[in-house]
Amino acid sequence: MAKEKVTIQDIADALGISRNTASKALNDSGNIPDETRNRVIKKAIELKYKQFAYMESEYVVTKAPGNIALLTENLPNTSHFGSLLISGLEKRISAEGYNLSIHIVREVDQDSLTLPNNFDISNVDGIICIELFDLKYTQLITDLGIPTIFIDCASNVCYPEFHADLLLMENEHSTYQLTRKLIDSGYNNIGFAGDYNHCKSFNERWVGFHRAMLEAGLQVDLSQCIVDDDRLFFSKPGWMKERVAELKSLPDAYVCANDFIAVDLIRALRARNVTVPQDIVICGFDNAPESRIIEPALTTVHIYSNEMGIKAAEMLLSRIDTPSQPYQISHIVTKPIIRESTPTLLMRDNPQTV
Repeated sequence: MAKEKVTIQDIADALGISRNTASKALNDSGNIPDETRNRVIKKAIELKYKQFAYMESEYVVTKAPGNIALLTENLPNTSHFGSLLISGLEKRISAEGYNLSIHIVREVDQDSLTLPNNFDISNVDGIICIELFDLKYTQLITDLGIPTIFIDCASNVCYPEFHADLLLMENEHSTYQLTRKLIDSGYNNIGFAGDYNHCKSFNERWVGFHRAMLEAGLQVDLSQCIVDDDRLFFSKPGWMKERVAELKSLPDAYVCANDFIAVDLIRALRARNVTVPQDIVICGFDNAPESRIIEPALTTVHIYSNEMGIKAAEMLLSRIDTPSQPYQISHIVTKPIIRESTPTLLMRDNPQTV
């Protein structure tokens, strides 16, 4: 049952916006986006606020669709967490009357600090950046003055100077937990695979790994780690095989920055007649489809990609509604998944596998 007297503050609280924004939307005054006014009026009808109490709940404000631009270096494939993320994102912004346009940022664009040719700044209400890790290019985008959210970012970002919202999956604690479980199961010689300077997510995973080792009083032997520049991991077929063949000694376990690296590492170890998990155990991150297909199935960390897309959309819509609010740095929880690539952990915890 509706309250006897609904106030503008009630409407604002229900939508998570300021009273001033709700008031301007209801009175059609001030520079309020049509999509915000639409949400406010629909909520006023729902709560039966004053003159809106007798309107039909199906009432909507007619407006031209807005446009959200997605900038990315590579369009994510079905194995990448970004594929599901974009799906959740698109559904959420479509519900608010926005179209999603996708713009590929080429290497030449980043080198020359120019925007993609098909990017029309006059027709963009908000920007979502997925895996753009060049700090100078990041600044080019934030200097446009358009509401922007980054999903992951450069590893060397300084938050007080980062004038945009940022959304990440939770990286450090899940990696810390997996590393700690390995240590508690008797693995004291553990290596890391992945370029921890590639992006913020990889850097946080490295921090979680390193913290677990430090707390256990264990040294990280960089000669057994594979922390080369990320571009080398994709430089040519067989690079990982050559890199593993060069290692003078191997650790007892590897914590990898993502599943792609972990799967490639398992194959490279086989070429060296090292079997997983009999000779060495491996952990990944992302819960990519390949992590369930490879033998043995890979211990990994599950990312709630669809929910991240929805959250990214909500953060951007909030920024569009209230541009002056403080910037947000948010993490979406992740979940370690124990599988056959770490059988000791599987027997120790006996969790439900995915």
